[in-house]
Amino acid sequence: MQHEKEFYINGAWVTPESNETIDVINPATEQPIAQIINGSAADVDNAVAAAKRAFPSFSAMTKAERLDLLDAIIAAYTKHQGEIAAAISSEMGAPMWLANAAQAPAGIGHFIQVKKVLEEYDFEFMNGNTLMRKEPIGVCAFITPWNWPVNQISCKVAPAIAAGCTMVLKPSEVSPLNAILFTEVMHEAGVPAGVFNLIQGDGPSVGAPLTSHKDIEMVSFTGSTRAGVAIAKAAADGIKRVAQELGGKSPNVILDDADLEKAVGAGVQQMMVNSGQSCNAPSRMLVPRSKYADAVAIAKAVCESVQVSPPDSDGKAMGPVVSEVQFNKIQGLIQAGIDEGATVVAGGVGKPEGLDTGYYVKPTVFADVNNDMTIAREEIFGPVLAMIPYDSEEEAIEIANDTPYGLSGYVQSGSVERASEVARQIRAGNVHINGANMELNAPFGGYKMSGNGREWGEYGLEEFLEVKAMLGTAA
Repeated sequence: MQHEKEFYINGAWVTPESNETIDVINPATEQPIAQIINGSAADVDNAVAAAKRAFPSFSAMTKAERLDLLDAIIAAYTKHQGEIAAAISSEMGAPMWLANAAQAPAGIGHFIQVKKVLEEYDFEFMNGNTLMRKEPIGVCAFITPWNWPVNQISCKVAPAIAAGCTMVLKPSEVSPLNAILFTEVMHEAGVPAGVFNLIQGDGPSVGAPLTSHKDIEMVSFTGSTRAGVAIAKAAADGIKRVAQELGGKSPNVILDDADLEKAVGAGVQQMMVNSGQSCNAPSRMLVPRSKYADAVAIAKAVCESVQVSPPDSDGKAMGPVVSEVQFNKIQGLIQAGIDEGATVVAGGVGKPEGLDTGYYVKPTVFADVNNDMTIAREEIFGPVLAMIPYDSEEEAIEIANDTPYGLSGYVQSGSVERASEVARQIRAGNVHINGANMELNAPFGGYKMSGNGREWGEYGLEEFLEVKAMLGTAA
């Protein structure tokens, strides 16, 4: 791969102002596979200046021209999707089956969906005697995470392009290689110089000067709630628009009329996807007390059937978690669950047998959990499920909402109508009924400390638009 030690500014690969390096570690081998440059405030200034210069002309492009540009990006991404999947697997540990089936395709999926939205979207319409205009907000700063890296890049970049905004991207320093390939796609597609800019680095060196920069109009961040608080504070002095998708501790409410074996089994399997490193993972399983023992037995059997192996293995195994830091955090939280009296029914502390090298975590299920325990309150971001009993539907809803987070929820029932009624009472940005998958046209985002704003589809596009009222324009 080229350009690991370069940034992309004003339509060209350039030498950074900084020369400090950061190792990119393969979590399956614990060995460095590349180095990137940890950028500086001077690099941020250069990238933001390029985006600011490009904004007047790019924001004036017609909808037809932006649709053509999205087509070109989709075509270029299609050519390089396999390379992007391989990079994601090597830098953050996603198994190749997952990288090829979901991680890399999610990136192109957002561009395809946004193109559909843009084709039908009206940027001007009459409201009485007033002409309403929706205009691009300006220069945007994007800070994206390592867990679904190109998904989170694309769900910001695609609507920003459609809206007519220019942008500076800072991907996670833990998984930066897919962002380099994504940038090559943007260049190959002919994105005008300055519209899309890439700088690498960590939060203190790049994230802080980027989010506080005087010429940034909007900050879109995906990551931890802790970092989200810092970013909101940094952006506050400039009265910037801030959209954030943060942590979660999503409840999975299994009602007493659900198919228990199907519901529990699917809930365990979904918890283990991406090694549990998904902000919307169903990490708290709420089960009627009368069926709790049977549910625990099902969960134990399903969890113990989950295979863990290197990312390049055949089959649908689970890979490592992303880093030593993440591994140690997960181990500490598993131990906290044990210390606080929860029962390990599968998994536990330590690495799976035969996997001494790599940041591998045992798929773990806890029983005898109450909602005050650390493992029920904190986002573990690993393959760890907490099973909580309840005595009534009302109590299940109360437990589901007793969390500082509100990103996702899950409800399982033999009746869609009953599940929907429970879903209406869950305080979360999206609720999955009976195993429903994500849809790229549905808004994604959270309540409470899970963030603000929405991404994906039409709602994602509107995050990048200002509304102007032109009064007295009717004939």
